[in-house]
Amino acid sequence: MMKPKEIQELLDFIANSGLAEVNIETDEFKINVKRNATIIAQTALPQVIQPTVLPVQQTTVAQTTSATAEKTAEVTTGNSKQITIKSPMIGTFYRSPSPETPSLVSVGDEITPGKPLCIIEAMKLFNEIESEFEGKIVKILVENATPVEFDQPLFIIEQK
Repeated sequence: MMKPKEIQELLDFIANSGLAEVNIETDEFKINVKRNATIIAQTALPQVIQPTVLPVQQTTVAQTTSATAEKTAEVTTGNSKQITIKSPMIGTFYRSPSPETPSLVSVGDEITPGKPLCIIEAMKLFNEIESEFEGKIVKILVENATPVEFDQPLFIIEQK
């Protein structure tokens, strides 16, 4: 599995190479990089489940171990399952592709796997972050055009 630093070095290399498009596919992930477009990353890694017992209720936390796909934390409470979608990289968070266009998603929107949620700009590359889940946006945790860190929570989704 590639580490975030290795991915960043790969992106730097591709940015400096002058190539218009690069496709990389392994057993763990698939990366498609297009200059002045988006990066789409998919993983085929199993989820690791770590149960945690709290004094009042039991909570189950699961995290994907992908370096390029969105990281999530699932919290099950009662009948609803909320998922926190985290940033897969360091960069600048944007809710829409350009200032003139509407946000990709808003609170209350229904989402499906593959639906674009936001864009994170890293080193002049605009990375479209797509949903891996079906559900409804409960909360957007980051303001538009603000810096985000690796693994920083971006959205809370109520999974169906």
